[in-house]
Amino acid sequence: MMMKTADPISHQAFSTSFLLFAQYGGKAVIPVEDVCRDYFNHLTPDKFLRKVGAGEIALPVVRAETSQKCQKGVYLQDLANYLDQRREAALKEFRQLHR
Repeated sequence: MMMKTADPISHQAFSTSFLLFAQYGGKAVIPVEDVCRDYFNHLTPDKFLRKVGAGEIALPVVRAETSQKCQKGVYLQDLANYLDQRREAALKEFRQLHR
């Protein structure tokens, strides 16, 4: 008899936003540099911002002011949603490959 693997999505103990909240010390907006370091380490912050601006990365960037040179960051819940969407896509692909 073949054992079925448990569905990984149904056993998520903590929400992504909770884990990010803990990872970033309760910050609501995470600096772009930190987001790049932790989740897009193949991109520089400038390249990340270009990809966001071009619509290649669907993640809103928050500016502290209207100035182009001001601090930029990503709202924690937006990053959590983005990571959850990427996970959903990966799980869909996984399930198709491992039927």
